[in-house]
Amino acid sequence: MSINEVFMPALSSTMTEGKIVSWVKSPGDKVEKGETVVVVESDKADMDVESFYEGYLAHILVPAGESAPVGSAIALLAETEAEIATAVAQAKSQTTATAAPAAAAATNGGQTSNAAAVATSVSVAQNGSQQVSGRIIASPRARKLAKELKVDLSKLSGSGPHGRIIAEDVEVAAGKTPQVVAPPAPSPVPSFTPPAPAPAPVAATPGETVPFTTLQNAVVRNMVASLAVPVIHVGYTITTDALNKLYKQIKSKGVTMTALLAKAVAVTLQKHPLINARYSEQGIVYNSGINVAVAVAMDDGGLITPVLQSADQMDIYSLSRNWKSLVERSRAKKLQPEEYSTGTFTLTNLGMFGVDRFDAILPPGQGSILAIGASSPQVVATPDGMFGVRQQMQVNMTCDHRIIYGAHAAAFLQDLAKLIENDTQSLTM
Repeated sequence: MSINEVFMPALSSTMTEGKIVSWVKSPGDKVEKGETVVVVESDKADMDVESFYEGYLAHILVPAGESAPVGSAIALLAETEAEIATAVAQAKSQTTATAAPAAAAATNGGQTSNAAAVATSVSVAQNGSQQVSGRIIASPRARKLAKELKVDLSKLSGSGPHGRIIAEDVEVAAGKTPQVVAPPAPSPVPSFTPPAPAPAPVAATPGETVPFTTLQNAVVRNMVASLAVPVIHVGYTITTDALNKLYKQIKSKGVTMTALLAKAVAVTLQKHPLINARYSEQGIVYNSGINVAVAVAMDDGGLITPVLQSADQMDIYSLSRNWKSLVERSRAKKLQPEEYSTGTFTLTNLGMFGVDRFDAILPPGQGSILAIGASSPQVVATPDGMFGVRQQMQVNMTCDHRIIYGAHAAAFLQDLAKLIENDTQSLTM
């Protein structure tokens, strides 16, 4: 007889607990190996979770809508249909149904059952799997490609989150250049797009305490962690007439102002690798790629930062299509971990709300974040000694002062301003 415990998996490096969005299987249902059992909400996304074993879902310990710590039991899986009743009785007799696998092993005098010897009996179906009992950590797409290309996964080193093997690793091992999937063609953009409305606050009764969502809890942890970092704020005023002119010329092709700003920042970061670096106890870590994360407020509370990977290498039209896809999937909670956790520099823009300037909080694991205010007409002195009206915006950069000093930040902002004011056509190349 074998009754396995299904444990809450760690779907990201920062995840400490998960919320059950829905159970795909019901008690008594047959579960095949690799079949999706439950949908779990991690810090930033909803992820399908699949079973490593065959059996029957005997009893659900954590119902949909409730949360459980990573590593705690969320269900019981019986090996045979005849053992379902035994599993249900076992669950009802236990004073706690969330004992850790280590505790189960101690109860058995060190003789672990099949379930206790396994750290978890589920894996992430869409966003990678976790290594269990010597199993290879690989995404489903990577496994499929490995079979097609006849690549031995056991000989590969994964480049994905937590060392998992992704499709690109398999393609490289097979001697093929990883293919970039082109985003869908952009839909026509109207001549005028009104600014997005501010996220509506969660409805609450006066005097009521509304619990944090999983995403809001993740933001809280990150913000508290950022308090331990000494930071410096450096501001700059940039004239945006040339950038606005370029935007009007190419917005009908699906280009967004967010993509233009991200591209300008990425190109400038090529000249300032220190601004794209991060602090570690061993020294300064210079990132190999320029991945620009952009803050997006979620409708139900919280904040997520989808990442435009290799933004300096991508043309503005592809970058805009990629950004549109990222925003749509972030609001649907369908981003993969590498799409929101691999940023090397962050942009946050409140200009669409008319905010002149603001200070941004430095994200953990990054060296800099740039806060962008609204572009508005200003009376300025022109080079010929006259007065004129120019569109200007204020930007304010927050930097980790352990590795980035004021002069470094100022030099970066100066070059960014030169690009936006005098060389915008280079952004379309």
